[in-house]
Amino acid sequence: MAIGSVMLEPYGREGLPLGQARTQILAAIKPLSGSEILPLMQALGRTTAAPVIASAAVPGFRASIMDGYAIAGAAEPEPGALWCLVGVSAAGAPHGAALRPGEAVRILTGAVVPEGSDRVLPQELVAAKGDQLELTKPCGPNAWIRQPQEEAAPGQELVAAGQRIGVADLGRLASCGVQQLALTRRPRLGLLISGDELLPPGVQRGPGQIWESNSALLRALLQRLGYDVADQRVVVDQPEQLRLALQELAAGCDVVVSTGGVSAGDSDWIRQLVEELGQVKFWKLFLKPGRPFAWGQVAGVPFFGLPGNPVAAAITALQLLWPALQRLEGAELQLLPRLKVQLEQPMRRGSGRPELARAQLVVTAAGDLWARVGGSQASSRIGSLQGADLLLEIPAEMGALEAGTELWAQLLRLPVF
Repeated sequence: MAIGSVMLEPYGREGLPLGQARTQILAAIKPLSGSEILPLMQALGRTTAAPVIASAAVPGFRASIMDGYAIAGAAEPEPGALWCLVGVSAAGAPHGAALRPGEAVRILTGAVVPEGSDRVLPQELVAAKGDQLELTKPCGPNAWIRQPQEEAAPGQELVAAGQRIGVADLGRLASCGVQQLALTRRPRLGLLISGDELLPPGVQRGPGQIWESNSALLRALLQRLGYDVADQRVVVDQPEQLRLALQELAAGCDVVVSTGGVSAGDSDWIRQLVEELGQVKFWKLFLKPGRPFAWGQVAGVPFFGLPGNPVAAAITALQLLWPALQRLEGAELQLLPRLKVQLEQPMRRGSGRPELARAQLVVTAAGDLWARVGGSQASSRIGSLQGADLLLEIPAEMGALEAGTELWAQLLRLPVF
């Protein structure tokens, strides 16, 4: 389609609902081919290309859970029972001989439980005098022994293929002797920021100019989600320069992301250029913020045209770009967890479009969950994202909301482990 020609409107006046848009995008995205082998400590946040299998039992021996004494036999003894101390079993230095009836050894946490013993007595329950050990208190049924396959059995799947490696995964894999992992390839992102009015932060502004913030906001968001931008361009609203930038980004990246230029203004060239170089599969979301969003492909590479307003760009990136990047990486899809909250104070709004409003999570002393909405929800106001824990899901038909209104919310917190 030539620049300046009239575009048809096959997308509907209001745009696609968010869930429908996500479904359409994910159906079109295929995982990238290829994998790489990396050391374990470089795998945090990456996605496994193959299942990780335990090569041996872990810990591989019966280990004491407590500091105490390993006694011969398995029966639960009564207070007053006596044993003869015949040695010590420490971590890394086991007692080499099997215990015979009436014998016991001093044992430390993590040490090998000797053969002939099926019970460890915690040290606070016994009294040791010389080579004599006496049970002074009831010991109860717990044997305080960790079994050889407690953490893993030989051949057990530790991590499935397509799983994103977390902190706990790293710890468990290390405990099972895993040194390196086969990981899927991360998508290379190309970021295009367009606008005649944009200046780098720190440069003196002229009339009508603003400091460019979308690249900082989006790159930081993507880094928090585990992705880096491989190539970035900030380009004025001139079609030839924008066309060249789109072509070069598509040639060197696995996905192209733009902000601005996909609406219907006189200087919004991006959507028309994508139609020329590839295809716009849908345009406009039935969502606030985020209506001017475009999805398609440039030279066969997935394209995401985010809105120009920074909050709208961040919200649509989280809702639509992030799931697509997970699919490209071959990861099991993870969306933000949802919970029900109540509004702490009234909220003014007009009905018409579903909204994702930014809010802070407040947990009362009684354990009730409240959402605190502070300040303007304008899509240009990055301050509405500061300190936000929640994206409140406000249905299109809801107008002004009273305090105490119950809503679903997306939790903006990443897991620790």
